[in-house]
Amino acid sequence: MPSTLDATTATSDAPAPASPARALVCRGCGKEYPLAAQHACYECFGPLEVAYDQAALARVTRAQIEAGPHSIWRYAALLPTGQDPASRVTLDPGLTPLVAAPRLAEELGVRGPLWVKDDSANPTHSFKDRVVSVALTAARGLGFSRFACASTGNLANSVAAHAARAGVPSIVFIPGDLEPGKVVTTAVYGGELVAIEGSYDDVNRLCSELVETDEFEDTAFVNVNVRPFYAEGSKTLGYEVAEQLGWRLPEQVVIPMASGELLTKVDKAFSELVEIGLVEAPANGWRVFGAQSSGCNPIAVALHNGVSEIIPVKPTGIAKSLNIGDPAAGLYALEAVRRSGGWMDYATDDEIRDAIQLLAATTGVFAETAGGVTVAVLKKLVESGKLDPDAETVVFNTGEGLKTIEAVAEQVGPTHRIKPSLRGARDAGLLGS
Repeated sequence: MPSTLDATTATSDAPAPASPARALVCRGCGKEYPLAAQHACYECFGPLEVAYDQAALARVTRAQIEAGPHSIWRYAALLPTGQDPASRVTLDPGLTPLVAAPRLAEELGVRGPLWVKDDSANPTHSFKDRVVSVALTAARGLGFSRFACASTGNLANSVAAHAARAGVPSIVFIPGDLEPGKVVTTAVYGGELVAIEGSYDDVNRLCSELVETDEFEDTAFVNVNVRPFYAEGSKTLGYEVAEQLGWRLPEQVVIPMASGELLTKVDKAFSELVEIGLVEAPANGWRVFGAQSSGCNPIAVALHNGVSEIIPVKPTGIAKSLNIGDPAAGLYALEAVRRSGGWMDYATDDEIRDAIQLLAATTGVFAETAGGVTVAVLKKLVESGKLDPDAETVVFNTGEGLKTIEAVAEQVGPTHRIKPSLRGARDAGLLGS
């Protein structure tokens, strides 16, 4: 039976560094709980997140981080688990490229520095490797013997791969209409793969029920019963951006939204770095912008309507990795955007396809559909005047385009077809007139 997490237990004779995490705290009512496999408050049913010993965080230095491994674990002193390298369940993700994008900026009318944080460079080619490494390291410490998730695709890839490397059984649950590339890149790792006849929200609902059964008592669902630890892995994206910019924060970030959790955790990472003195906030703070597809845009619609009630939707459209119709962290994403003075918008399927090609043609980054959403929304934010074109901006690409290749397969292809001869090349205009 999983137990309370003891982050100070080491597997060697030397004591492991202590975790800075001190409790789980309800984001709604503030009630605190031990660091255990629990994701909802027993008092108000609000979501739980990890709370830290601020004195422990304040002892972390830039030099300490820079001397760390070339992965997310260089930030272990700011995370809830994984301080002992021997305890980690990981593919060692992180330190992905921060790509300068001057040609994309020129195309969009952005005059300030523009960067693409390209998390397709992670081991299973999405940002999910960050959250899974943290969640499954916590799960091992809590005594779980099988790993699982509900997934729109990228998370399934990552959980299956992590489990395979660790030699732990896995069972992942996906919508039955998932892109073929994401199905193959999950199944290849040899774990159990369950396709559900329904949407992601149906899959997630089933997993929330399974976790309460005796048969799944020893199973860690990374985005259900160990979700508070899982969510903390997203903070490493914010930490890396700050470090890669020379220990400063960008003035603006544009982040894709499914549950809304990635946006809230990048914002949390920036706040933590300022609070503990590792960076200074920009003179006017930073602004957070969210991106959704028009086929699944409940958070953005709530913002546009000036309300705080998020009405669930039935997702449609090609950006399946963002198709969460009932976003768990949607209210917190709204709060972060409103507090920072940012905005949200959404993109149609055709705008997503165009943005994938624009990003590729100007930066050499081939994004999956979620990245297309982010760039398409960046374009709209510039055109509408919501985003300052003179301010330094980072946009986040969270996954690899080869996973959703069908999205643009009909729009791109050979520009010429010729016979294998000089005459064929000349007839095609490749050798001039």
